[in-house]
Amino acid sequence: MSEDQANGPVSGMPCTYELADPQPPAGSLEWDGHEPGDGAVYLKICAPGSTDEAIAQPVWAADPPAARVDPAVVAQIAVDKMLLKGPQIGITPKPGGRGVVGMPVYMWTAKGPETYGPNTASATAGSVTVTATAKVSKIVWAMGDGTTVVCTTAGTPYRPEFRMTPSPDCGHRYALPSSTEESGKYHVTATSTWAIDWTGGGESGQLAEVRESAVNVTIAEVQVLN
Repeated sequence: MSEDQANGPVSGMPCTYELADPQPPAGSLEWDGHEPGDGAVYLKICAPGSTDEAIAQPVWAADPPAARVDPAVVAQIAVDKMLLKGPQIGITPKPGGRGVVGMPVYMWTAKGPETYGPNTASATAGSVTVTATAKVSKIVWAMGDGTTVVCTTAGTPYRPEFRMTPSPDCGHRYALPSSTEESGKYHVTATSTWAIDWTGGGESGQLAEVRESAVNVTIAEVQVLN
């Protein structure tokens, strides 16, 4: 095996190297065609996250190989340090309140670093430092009536002066009352997709994370007065 192969990662996992002791006998495959004294045989140990799962293989190298840390692995460590949450749901009607069939429904989320972004964190492994920045790219609202609304903004919080005006960027109208559901309410689920850009170790890339929140809303029939 060549030195370049010895220095590469296995499936992106961080690897370390230990001098094989004792060294294999002359002529064994581990020497990769070299003779004892021409470089040495090392144990390449790659752990996917637990030493119990470590994978070791003998490799020949002319010089002691340096452990290579995959920047993508470090990027995930940075992401794991972030506290990324599902949307902090705002909706009209408010949970516990009551809306009306056909009335505009507004959906939105608070735009904090943990609920919408941007959220930035860094991580270091060996000589590699990676910085990652996460921001919600879209929120998919499952409205509980079989309808799905995809919003690419945080949504517009409802204000009383909006009255019957529909949401300009993230809204819905219910065609049936929630009494048609067994629970008597519509179960609304908001699923955020976090788009994460990272850079470090001479590389860059993208990752994605998904988070979810949910509320229940009540929608009533329009009351007609005679």
